[in-house]
Amino acid sequence: MRERIAVFPGSFDPFHNGHLDLVARTRGMFDRVYVAVLGNPEKQSFFTVAERVEILGEVLGLWEDCLVDSFSGLLVEYASSMGACGVVRGLRSGADLDYEMPMARMNRRLRPEIETVFLLPRPEVADLSSTLIKQVARLGGDVSPMVPVAVARRLRQKLGG
Repeated sequence: MRERIAVFPGSFDPFHNGHLDLVARTRGMFDRVYVAVLGNPEKQSFFTVAERVEILGEVLGLWEDCLVDSFSGLLVEYASSMGACGVVRGLRSGADLDYEMPMARMNRRLRPEIETVFLLPRPEVADLSSTLIKQVARLGGDVSPMVPVAVARRLRQKLGG
């Protein structure tokens, strides 16, 4: 039987407990999960791609079926190169669906053998966003309940706290 591989892509800047929820649930549906950090040179990032990969490796390191990687370019080409049959995306709201749907349709046109799977986060993490977490952290707020321990530590280090 062929191994079922998924790619869970994102900027993960920073990775938060909503992302962790989706990774944990994806593990139950697939044999292997690539958590893939998107490198976008046009986007101003808080953590570099290398830092995000390092942090994710620390957070997900105990899960042998999760591999952390980075990519640039077309998601479906990356997914295909990893042997993936699925791409997992999280949906927090209707706005997320409006944003994700055209990309999922284009990905299907480019690589019809790769399915896009949409997951809804658990209610207690549904409102988390990397943008808001960065804003709160920059203003001195405590984001530790919203992010894994390794992420909270790296945010404090980066912000000099």
